[in-house]
Parts: sequence; C-alpha cells; structure tokens
Amino acid sequence: MQGIMTIFKKELADHFSSYRFVILFALIAMVSLITVYMVGLSITKDLEGIAKPQQVFLMLFTSSGIQFSLVQFVAFFGPLIGLMLGFDSINRERNEGTLSKLLAQPIYRDSVVNGKFLAGVAVIAIMMTSILLVITGLGLVMIGVVPGWEEIWRMFIYLVISIVYVSFWLSVAILFSILFRSVATSALAALAVWILFSFFISLGAGAMANALTPEAESGDPAALLKRLNIQQAISMLSPLELYSDATTTIIDPMRRTTQSFVQVGRMEKLSMERFSGPLPLSQSVLVVLPYIITLIAITVVCFAISYTVFMRQEIRSI
Repeated sequence: MQGIMTIFKKELADHFSSYRFVILFALIAMVSLITVYMVGLSITKDLEGIAKPQQVFLMLFTSSGIQFSLVQFVAFFGPLIGLMLGFDSINRERNEGTLSKLLAQPIYRDSVVNGKFLAGVAVIAIMMTSILLVITGLGLVMIGVVPGWEEIWRMFIYLVISIVYVSFWLSVAILFSILFRSVATSALAALAVWILFSFFISLGAGAMANALTPEAESGDPAALLKRLNIQQAISMLSPLELYSDATTTIIDPMRRTTQSFVQVGRMEKLSMERFSGPLPLSQSVLVVLPYIITLIAITVVCFAISYTVFMRQEIRSI
C-alpha cells in the first residue's frame, strides 16, 4: 500500500504540473460553459413570464446549446481526457530509463500500474466534479431555480457514470502504453479505438441492420422493428452508446426507456398518456443499471488485461 501511495502522489503531481493537463482541462471547461450558457439563455427566454416546471434545472444537461448538449459533449470528447492522461504513462518512463530505476526501489511492480491508474481516476474525478460544480453555479445564476434533492442525486449519479466512462478510456490508453514502446504508436492506437467506437460502430450498425433486413424497405412494421432491434444491439458494442443511453435516462426523468423507438398497443398508449409524468429516481436507476454494470465491467476487464500484461513483461535497464 505504501508503494501505491508513493506512485499515486508522484503521478498526481506530474498531472497537475503538466501543460497538457492545464490546456485540456481549460478547453473542455470552456466548451462546457459555453454550451451551458447558451442553453441557459434559451431556457430563460422560453420560461419568461410563466411558471417554471419541475426538473427544469436538469434541462441544462440535456438541451442542445450550439450544436450539442452537455451530455453529448462529454460522451464524444470526454474519452480524450482519459486517453491524454494515460497514453504515455508506461512507455515514456520505459524509454527514459526511469521505470527500471523505479522498480529497483522497494516498490512492487503492481504498485506502479495500480498507482498510475488510481492517480488518473482521481484526476478525472476532480476534473468532472469541478466542471459539474461550475456548471451548477452558472445554472443557478441564469435560471434562478434551486435544484431539488432528486435533481441533485441525479446529477451525482451522472457524475459517477461519467467518471467510470472516462476511466475506461484511461485503462485503454494505459493498455496501449504497455503494449507499445513508442509513445506515438500508443497515442495513435488509442485514438483509432476511440474513433472506431465513437463513429464507425454507429455507422456500421445502420448498414448491418439494413443488410440483414431488406424486407423492411417495403414498410412492414414487424420488419422495421426487427431492423431497429438489430441496429440497437450492434450499437451496444460501443461504450459511447452505453454511456449516452445511461446518462440521458438518468438526467431526463421524462424518459422511461433507453430506446428511442418503442412499439406500444392502444391500451398501453392510453395508460402512458393518463399516467405520464417524471419517472422516480429509483426507477430510472433500475432502467440503466445494466448499462452502468457493463461500463464498470469493461473498465475492470481492460485494466485487468493491462495489469496482467505489465506483470508479465520483462523490464531491462538501459
């Protein structure tokens, strides 16, 4: 434990003193604030002179600002935080010859990779919490509505899911940093995986669903539903899709499912219209619980692979 804390403190100091961290944090914070400011102006204008509805504070996260909402921005560009923090965590020290010197000290090998990962998670948590608090303060000033306890809990769960999501990409970056000796190669590999899961999976899901269900072109409702189910199943391979569905359902209490298209019968539609209203927090959590567990599981698996590979590698002094 002592060795882990030593590496943890060292990595924290390196992250907070690097220009890369300052530039990345400033860029993401600036875009987030601009997005929320535009959303706040729009909400204030729309609600001028009328009674403010319930859960209006959460609209800061789900409403679109310039081109996207805050949830969409974190889903697409949040992984860059994890990738930038971990793509050179191991191979940089290996190339500089400091890794072998570090392991020559009374520090266990697993303390190195554990300490680096925990330090990265701590930095991610600090960044996401700081941005969320600043956005909350800006929303209080602009909208003039104090969030209720349920809204606060929803924002807290959103924060936890975001930290887990970005931590997954941190584990991916650490894995490539262990696999490749070149820093440039590990960075390109990590970016390639991010582009694959963020863009090409969604495009490929639509193309694959169209190829597997040609009968849907005739407009058959059953075939269309089958196509949508296939497309959604393939999209679930992307962590971005898991994160987007989970956070949107948590932040928006009016969403009763993670699916964008739901086929209901006549009586079901009548029941939904009669009893429409915000979904309780406990029910929203139950809806997205499989997504949260999946995000945690893939993060743990990815880090476990990194841990195993690092423990089996031979480290020589230069």
